[in-house]
Amino acid sequence: MAKQQKRLGEILIELGILSAQEVQRGLDHAKQKKMRIGEALVDLKLCSESNVYKALAAQHSMDYIDLDKNSVPPNAVNSIPDEIMRKYLILPLGQENGRLKVAIHDPLDLEMQDVLRFRLNKEIRPVLAPKGRIKTILDEMFNTTASNTIDKTMDRTIDRLRDSMDKSLDKSLDKSLDRSIDKSIDVTGMGEDAQNDATQAPIIKLVQAMIAEAVRNRASDIHIEPMKDRVRVRYRIDGECVERDRIPLRMKGPLISRLKIMAGIDIAEKRLPQDGRIKLSVDKSQVDFRVSTLPAYHGESVVLRILRPDSVRIGIQNLGFEEEDYKQFQKIIKRPNGIFLVTGPTGSGKTTTLYGALNELNRPDRKIITAEDPVEYNFPGINQCQVRDNIGLTFAKILRAMLRQAPNIILVGEIRDLEVAEVAIQAALTGHLVFSTLHTNDAPSAITRLIDMGVKPFLVASSIQAILAQRLIRVLCPKCKQPDREPDPMWLKLAGITPHDLKDRTIYKPRGCDYCTGTGFRGRVGIFEMMHLNTEIRTLAFERAATNKIRKAALASGMRSLIHDGRLKVLNGTTTAEEVVKVAQVEGIITG
Repeated sequence: MAKQQKRLGEILIELGILSAQEVQRGLDHAKQKKMRIGEALVDLKLCSESNVYKALAAQHSMDYIDLDKNSVPPNAVNSIPDEIMRKYLILPLGQENGRLKVAIHDPLDLEMQDVLRFRLNKEIRPVLAPKGRIKTILDEMFNTTASNTIDKTMDRTIDRLRDSMDKSLDKSLDKSLDRSIDKSIDVTGMGEDAQNDATQAPIIKLVQAMIAEAVRNRASDIHIEPMKDRVRVRYRIDGECVERDRIPLRMKGPLISRLKIMAGIDIAEKRLPQDGRIKLSVDKSQVDFRVSTLPAYHGESVVLRILRPDSVRIGIQNLGFEEEDYKQFQKIIKRPNGIFLVTGPTGSGKTTTLYGALNELNRPDRKIITAEDPVEYNFPGINQCQVRDNIGLTFAKILRAMLRQAPNIILVGEIRDLEVAEVAIQAALTGHLVFSTLHTNDAPSAITRLIDMGVKPFLVASSIQAILAQRLIRVLCPKCKQPDREPDPMWLKLAGITPHDLKDRTIYKPRGCDYCTGTGFRGRVGIFEMMHLNTEIRTLAFERAATNKIRKAALASGMRSLIHDGRLKVLNGTTTAEEVVKVAQVEGIITG
């Protein structure tokens, strides 16, 4: 059970600074005057401001610093913009172990700490100091007076400075985070109820700001990973994990609990993995999040998968098909029966490809039913069934029930075992078009995998119409990509690109700009390996032939391998040879 945080009054009593009666007087005065308990104690002259802040530092496990004129090193002043120091009443105290030491007066103002990390692009180490002392030193630094007129003029100047700064900041900065701080209320040191509110409000704002920033930066996942000394936050953007923030370890519990509450899962269960969903409005559009928790060594790891309906409605042609494969794909999905399999590892875009096909086939004269685990995107006009293994509603049971619903097209989320495979094949043989996915490295090995599962070879040979293997590769940023005059010969060789291919061709390399947040890449497309089952391949499947024989026959009949499809995208300036080699099998250059 988590250790309960001590109240401010209790700490002051333990330190021998106040008696219980004096703390009670302070609480009564705070309630009557609507003040913080710390302010009330100082107002009643029961306690000095420095003693209140020493107790606050002990309450929040922070270091306390007794500031004087010499506390701020001359070279540290320029590390934080003047208007930020005045706005949040903070003081830079120099570098310490690669982190910027900052004197703050509000230990619960996590948004301010978040803004500092984003604005300064460095880690900070907050220490606690009395608010009055910070203000005095700032006034001395900026030569300010107590005149209200000057204060108002300065406020207006600061607002103008902040507005101009905001325009010049990195566009990926979440400005809503900054604005939310302006609206927040300083409730440090109040009674227990107010303290609970103060603890919750920053967590709520932190989670909302983190989610909003991930959505705006086109992230597909948010990874929240507790570590020994911090909570690491990473976004997966265009398939690459980018570390975005480090949250103090003391915020781990409230942060994970907040996400669990939003996802509608049990916050008390920390020993078992759990799944949930969140629906939020970000920039006036509804975004769904699939939430997964996993117990780990330093606490529960949480991953939010960002589900964007627009990403699966981009149209088949925009997936990245070359003209020949696109025509073949269109021909296959419009067949009346048979199985069409899409293969590839997790995160290779299989769901997007199948949903793209269903979206094109979704018409009033066709009945489409899906069995999914989980249902990621909702499509009007399609009957979508959620697998629930805990109540016995398995893929196989849904499939059998589907066939009694007289569908034209069936989508099975994944063929996981023999039972599902056999029902799917029977559905294909009885006049239904069946779409499904399988986890294999390439198209030919899907046949071997099904036979290894226990499916009879003649059923595999007669029911499958085509198998599509795919991967996702990052696309060069259209605004900053530049010609690569001296490409690395190693990557070219691995991608199957010869010097002859480069004649009269320009290939490109990444550079980095604001549009692509400095990565040189923006967005992803697929590379594909489409294997259409002809008579020769069906015969090989029936004879239980080895995968390499099936692959050789498929290549001879015109199949373009993953590496070859990627090679075309390098030559037409879409991506780089390194990107293709990273995701495609290098063996493809030998056989294809």
